[in-house]
Amino acid sequence: MEVTGIFSAIVIGLIIGALGRLVVPGRQAIPIWLTLVIGVVAAILGTAVASVLGVAETAGIDWIELFIQVGFAAIGVVIAAGAYGRRRIH
Repeated sequence: MEVTGIFSAIVIGLIIGALGRLVVPGRQAIPIWLTLVIGVVAAILGTAVASVLGVAETAGIDWIELFIQVGFAAIGVVIAAGAYGRRRIH
């Protein structure tokens, strides 16, 4: 992977992570770096699932792939917020 690919993955990860946080109701007490990591992982997983389903390459904006990525990010945010919140209380 080239430097531009890594930079693109980070930027897309931030956007996907932020969108994942937005769709989860309530406040999530997780740091921004964790949102970034969740977003990058969600983007990779979402692209892989979209490829398996055959919807990764469509004309125009890949809305289905984007929804899959945001869904993975939302699930990741819920899991991380639960785990991070429990860790900080004890």
